[in-house]
Amino acid sequence: MTAYDRRSAAAIAAAVNAGETSAVAVAEETLARVTAYDAIQPQVWISRASGEQFLAAARAVDARIAAGESLPLAGVPFAVKDNIDVAGFETTAACPAFAYSPEASAGVIERLLEAGAICIGKTNLDQFATGLNGSRSPYGIPRNAYNLSYVSGGSSAGSSVAVAAGLVPFALGTDTAGSGRVPAAFNHLVGFKPTKGRWSTRGLVPACRTLDCITVFTDDTADARLVDQVVAAFDPADPYSKPLADRPLGKARIGVPRRAQRNWFGDAESEYLYDRALATLAQTAELVEIDYAPLQEAALLLYGGPWVAERTAAMADMLANNPDAIDPTVRAVVEPGLTVSAVELFNGIYRMAEIKRHADQLWETIDMMVFPTTGSTYRVAEMLAAPVALNSALGFYTNFVNLLDMAALAVPAGIRANATGFGITLIGPADSDRALLEAADEYLSAANLPSPPPLDFEGKMQTVKLAVVGAHLKDMPLHWQLTSRDAKFVGAFETAPNYRLYAMAESVPPKPALVHSEEGAPIKVEVYELGVAEFGSFVVDVPAPLAIGTVTLADGSSVKGFVSEPRALTGAEDITSLGGWRAYIARGA
Repeated sequence: MTAYDRRSAAAIAAAVNAGETSAVAVAEETLARVTAYDAIQPQVWISRASGEQFLAAARAVDARIAAGESLPLAGVPFAVKDNIDVAGFETTAACPAFAYSPEASAGVIERLLEAGAICIGKTNLDQFATGLNGSRSPYGIPRNAYNLSYVSGGSSAGSSVAVAAGLVPFALGTDTAGSGRVPAAFNHLVGFKPTKGRWSTRGLVPACRTLDCITVFTDDTADARLVDQVVAAFDPADPYSKPLADRPLGKARIGVPRRAQRNWFGDAESEYLYDRALATLAQTAELVEIDYAPLQEAALLLYGGPWVAERTAAMADMLANNPDAIDPTVRAVVEPGLTVSAVELFNGIYRMAEIKRHADQLWETIDMMVFPTTGSTYRVAEMLAAPVALNSALGFYTNFVNLLDMAALAVPAGIRANATGFGITLIGPADSDRALLEAADEYLSAANLPSPPPLDFEGKMQTVKLAVVGAHLKDMPLHWQLTSRDAKFVGAFETAPNYRLYAMAESVPPKPALVHSEEGAPIKVEVYELGVAEFGSFVVDVPAPLAIGTVTLADGSSVKGFVSEPRALTGAEDITSLGGWRAYIARGA
């Protein structure tokens, strides 16, 4: 199976409106894509339209075009997170015991269908939209489209994978604490989280009703802008809807967390990619370090404070009448809300008002904020082993946004060595949605990011990059330890200029010792890629006083590599000035 050619929503609509193709032709191609991808991840979906239902909807769109209508989303297939009502589909919120058949579609769905879009089905999610990882569903675990060992991100898991895998050009998600942004980051997507009330939430199963936003995943900002043009509107039937407004933003001052407040959860690759994104932004803007502590305090109130009771209120009937139907982790998260007192709630509201006043005053000193979308990512197995702690880590930079009534736009910012995505989120005050899209266009143009890697259709082997500096170099005595493990040569590199190289005494065969030093120099290395199991077996064979640690390369990225214990330097010769082990061997020859 090969990667799909991708077409944007804008391109499909333009072609259908112009008569260059038909909605039926697009629908037939979409059905073929979705059916083929079922062999990889059928768990993306909870329910789908039958082929005949989907083609009938496409024929109806073609009839409207033939009658002279011009539709902004003519024939564009899309998917919908299964906590949003679509007439003709059950709404389950990933809980079979909760399922119901809605009499009408949600407000945003009505507008999309009127614009000519065609819904192919409902996507999987963390049950009741409680989670940021995608593993909390009885319908299976949607996995990252680019590396099936890793989480897709959640709770809008299936929607993000449906777009990332090229099945549909856009899919609706929701966002209370980051569910429309975290999956975008992991799957190399744009995740548009509008200001609260900009898009109607009528017909949405609530998670936290005062905070919930319906969102969209797309491949680019143009499609996010197009969907916003269609669905953004005041809805008098939604008590949380508000009249549209567009607040302009300057782009000269960008707020970022103080370096000491940035939490990478041990992930040096994320830190490197974020610093690279900031370097791009700094070409045209001033980076202003802000105190993240108040925003983080707001974030903690979402699950560690009285706001958890709002999530509990949305599930009160299920908790009272059928608690065993709820995913155990989800139940453990929401049950504490049953004991939150009114006094605790009001004290939380008072404190949140103080934090919001602080946040509002930030906009007097900065134009927008740019945060990492997440500090790290995790394998599915890791998430299942520590479902609460690791999920909490994913929300470190996202949980405060809706509580403080901000708009946010997640965009790609790099590719991890494991092929999953790293992203940044542009955050602005309420109603700055359009301005954030413009700012994202400028960033993405300047960043010139590589295209996403090939999709994982067969279960990508987990790999580790390893820098070797001495006897494991090509044509050296121990190189066989790499070739016997099918190690793939990545390239020849230099370390950052803060290493020293020593020839160890009485080492057989001769071996060097690489030591980190502020008074160092670049050292030549070769980088190889091994499977995780092969890497583990390689490490077992590394003899003292050598060890495997983390080595920083000249471009600032980090890989695993040979380092040394202090005793390796006893009687050793400093050969740093030679720049590498090959020069030392050549000198000896």
